[in-house]
Amino acid sequence: MTDSPSLSEASAAGARPDKRLGLLLAMAMFVLVVDTSLMNVSIAAVVHDLDTTVSGVQSAIALEALVSAAFILIGSKVGDLIGRKRAYILGLLAYAVGALAMALAQGLTAVIVFWAVVGGIGASLLLPAMQSLIHGNFEGAEQRRVYALVGASAAIAAAVGPLLGGFITTYLSWRVGFLLEVVIIAIVLAGIKLVRDVPYTGDRTVDVVGALLSVLGMGGTVLGILVWQEGGDRVLLLIAIGLVALGGLFWWLRRRQRHGLAALLDPDLFRIPTFRLGASGQMLQQIALGGMMIALPIYLQMVLEYNSMQAGLSMAPLSLSMFAVALLAAKRAGKRRPSSIIMAGFVLLAAGLVVLILVVPRATSGWWLAVPLVVAGCGMGLLVSQLNNYTLSPISDERVSEAAGVNSAAGSFGLSFGLAVVGAILLAALSLTFTAKSADSTVLTAGEKDRVAQVLEQDAQVMSNTALADLVSGQPPQTQAEILRINTEARPQSLQVALGIPVLAALVGLGVSLRMRRRPDPQSNASPESIGFG
Repeated sequence: MTDSPSLSEASAAGARPDKRLGLLLAMAMFVLVVDTSLMNVSIAAVVHDLDTTVSGVQSAIALEALVSAAFILIGSKVGDLIGRKRAYILGLLAYAVGALAMALAQGLTAVIVFWAVVGGIGASLLLPAMQSLIHGNFEGAEQRRVYALVGASAAIAAAVGPLLGGFITTYLSWRVGFLLEVVIIAIVLAGIKLVRDVPYTGDRTVDVVGALLSVLGMGGTVLGILVWQEGGDRVLLLIAIGLVALGGLFWWLRRRQRHGLAALLDPDLFRIPTFRLGASGQMLQQIALGGMMIALPIYLQMVLEYNSMQAGLSMAPLSLSMFAVALLAAKRAGKRRPSSIIMAGFVLLAAGLVVLILVVPRATSGWWLAVPLVVAGCGMGLLVSQLNNYTLSPISDERVSEAAGVNSAAGSFGLSFGLAVVGAILLAALSLTFTAKSADSTVLTAGEKDRVAQVLEQDAQVMSNTALADLVSGQPPQTQAEILRINTEARPQSLQVALGIPVLAALVGLGVSLRMRRRPDPQSNASPESIGFG
């Protein structure tokens, strides 16, 4: 195997990476994440301006997530074939096309074709290429710092995206938000000369069957999760098809390896313990983040009756502490073992979530959530500062694209899973709790109890007391008061149950980190022990 010049050799020759490169990569990640947030908070305005339907726009959002997930493993291979830097540029251009189409769109068709499909393909190219370029342009402490900066940028975008999008949509126009994305991408592309490409010297044969199985496997699994999130039917069938296809992909990769043929992914990747543990930690972290990102805004808007901007400000302690700690940990890690920092991250994340569960029934304002969110954010910051570097640093430059693709797929799957499962459990817990409390009520009549059960079975949703009061305004005063009391008690309890999923993810992540500690620390890709599997 012929390797490209190492980064240390390039640095010795005076090609040390410019510090601005890390910031530009972080800006690209910010756009990638904030794009979906902007679309989510702009649904009503988009529907009105394009004269379309809510379901149509929601379908476009789901399609973008589906396309990105379905093609991400192929996107990593495309980066090998055409060059990681070129794949990165094409991904950014695809995002720019999607954002510009949104700014100029006059109908839903343009949104579906350019924002959902073209943008989704852009994400599948951009994510693995970006991780590959970080891997190939930086080393040691600087590599950890850039991974942390990019991860923290994604976390900031996820947290402040709804707030930023709500402000722009309310006071300017949702189109302005997408134009700003184009401007940021133009700034990133203007600095593209700072990026050193990471050449690929392996087999360039295209594995068509592997590519099809990866699309069916990732696409089917994520489609099942999206349908679950929307309360659709045949969720288990879709997820089962996806999992069977992923199993078929793994069998196919092994078969290709036994016959000495090139494959979409080298199956030996999954034999690397640090990679398996790192990707698992990445997925568990994203499950916890996705769960918080859906449960807490619902609580703030429906229980405390905050508007989107107030809810975003209440979530700021999570994102700001995550950002600050990620950068600090990357700079001050010193000789501390990455596995120890990851373990501390999962401990703080679990602790913050447990305190949140205890605080929720007593909270009368967003200030009550600040301390546990800071604790959880510090844990997330420690994880962001280490996980990507832990997972990818020992992989050789030649194989880093496929490793980055799998790592990105694990993170995307975890985020989708957290959003869907926690949202579904929140509604299910609300329905069960409300029904149980209604059945135990000594105020409601038998007919009213049956009616409550029927309504919840047909359309369970978290509802503010103000909205519920309007809904039951025609009922007798004692009935109104009893239903509002039940709603007041049921919502925090339902949120507590839903937050159990992020807590469980954090605890399983803690177990993964303990396994990391029992293994030697991964060696950097710049070292002789760099892993070139296959």
